[in-house]
Amino acid sequence: MLPPHSPWWARAARPARPPLPLALMLRAAVGMAVPLAVGLLTHRLDLGVFAGLGAMHATMNDRVEPLRLRTARIGTAVCASALGMLVGTALQHAGVSVLVLGAALTLTAFVSGALSATGPRGSAAGMLLLVSAALGSGMPLPHPWWAAAPMMPVGAVLVLVLGLPAGARQRPEADPRLRALATAYEALGRTLADLGTPQAAASRQVLTARLNQLQDLLPRHGHGHGRLQRMYEAALAATEAATGLLWASRPVPPEVAAVPVRLAQTLRHGTADVTVPDWQPDTPARQALDAALRAAADTVAGREAHLDTAPVPPPDPWRLRARPLSGASSRYGLRVALCIAVGEAVTANYPLSKSYWVPMTIAFVLKPDLGSVFLRAVSRSVGTVLGVAVTAALLSLTTDEWALTVIAAGCVALLPYATAAHYGLNTVVMTPMALVLLQLGGQSGAAEFWPRVLDTALASAIVLVFGYLLWPERPRHRIEPRLVAAATALRAYLDAATGGAGEAQVWLRRTAYRALADARQEVSQGLSEPPPTGRLAEQWLPATAALERLGGAVAAYTAQIRYGGRTPDPAEIDRVRGALDELTAAARAHRPPLHAAARPTAPHDPDRSVLARAAEELETLLAENDRRPDRA
Repeated sequence: MLPPHSPWWARAARPARPPLPLALMLRAAVGMAVPLAVGLLTHRLDLGVFAGLGAMHATMNDRVEPLRLRTARIGTAVCASALGMLVGTALQHAGVSVLVLGAALTLTAFVSGALSATGPRGSAAGMLLLVSAALGSGMPLPHPWWAAAPMMPVGAVLVLVLGLPAGARQRPEADPRLRALATAYEALGRTLADLGTPQAAASRQVLTARLNQLQDLLPRHGHGHGRLQRMYEAALAATEAATGLLWASRPVPPEVAAVPVRLAQTLRHGTADVTVPDWQPDTPARQALDAALRAAADTVAGREAHLDTAPVPPPDPWRLRARPLSGASSRYGLRVALCIAVGEAVTANYPLSKSYWVPMTIAFVLKPDLGSVFLRAVSRSVGTVLGVAVTAALLSLTTDEWALTVIAAGCVALLPYATAAHYGLNTVVMTPMALVLLQLGGQSGAAEFWPRVLDTALASAIVLVFGYLLWPERPRHRIEPRLVAAATALRAYLDAATGGAGEAQVWLRRTAYRALADARQEVSQGLSEPPPTGRLAEQWLPATAALERLGGAVAAYTAQIRYGGRTPDPAEIDRVRGALDELTAAARAHRPPLHAAARPTAPHDPDRSVLARAAEELETLLAENDRRPDRA
């Protein structure tokens, strides 16, 4: 992990280290190789290339999750891709003028951008709609011309079918939801093991991410109390108790920290029931953890357990960030449309051999949920240079069609890992794959690869100027609304915890920590950009950490009320509410705190009110704001 004050360029260049998703990589390779091989054997490689494109687009949206969610995710994306391909090939077949083509792609870009701003599923569909429309307008047409669009779902269905063993539930432990629950328990064990150490906050962030992933895999409809839902509720209760201990800097014995890891092993391998050791917890927060771990062990073993939670609310893995054609989605649609219009104007006046490469690159760079636009534009250019160099080296060794099929399959197999690791690495992998497909389609030769670097640099420059520097949206419009949402969710959690709504507070805490994770992600992405974005993100980082700690304080206060017999003090609650309101007002007024709050180094005294200390931390954070003039 990089230190908090690392240069923005160091953060931008540093890749993540995700685990190898071997199942996804294997079916990605087979999904690409089979359509191309069938095309070669039947002498219809033109159709095989479009089926391979569909398989690639399915791979880009494939996850290890239940079949219903996989089908919805892949189906939505590939249907949009096929529609875009139909639009692009129809324009090319009709032989429209450059002006009509540019207008059609600009209109498609507006629809793509507006759809992309609605949420994760809309983002994938919107990007592929525009990418495929651009490709269809310039790639060689198959015979008949309209066959390109229906061949794309054929390749996608192959990828979907290949994943059936992972999505079906022949064995209970093969259920992706149980595996996600096991992963969450492992993260909980790591958080408990790190209590009282500098690594504890980072472990808690990983735990929140694992719970977010698990929540997205749960059924969207119904409030059933099946075994999976009960285990999820128990995991949330244990997480709340662990968060309170994290805030209080109070470690637990190693044998207690090992309980969630053993629960994960039971879920994965069906081992013996887990017994929670008798460790005689001596504080309310530790008593809360003991009760939660015992309930978790009972639910994993299939026994009845008392859980102070409401039924699982139906989560929505396709959470809408904005409604279609709302102000936010329309603005993003205009942003994409402007960049495409400029790109089409440039390509119409300058002879580019593959004019569709420019709008395709713009669509990839402007996908709204892939992080910083600045970072993506730069990474795309650098990654394309490296990708073209790799492609040129490979084609200098062989141009045999079967060898190129193997190369394309190898590249698409790396795509799931590269996408999770770094956007630049994703481009290094995707560029050879795209160029090899063009080579198989008979459109490109090795001499035409290096102009793609110019096309990519041109598209990235257009995005940086018209979609980043000159676009009226400022970094504060990305970072500060997320902080306001997180503070609002935390206040609702505080009100439930201090108002006696014990069952609802667990879900309000889940909502609050999901909002905090979104805010943390936005700030982290901002830290990888140059000033002013990077400087603004660095200024809001202490407030983000303070809100995360407040969530732990409320969890600890809940334990004090439940196990310590403490009665909520209205004055203390009002102090925290007032600090939250002040922080929310500062975010809306674009006034980040000047200094971080001083964190106590000693464990919290369980006889002292948790909220009193939490209020002092927030008031220290906001003290400097009271002594400076407002800045709009």
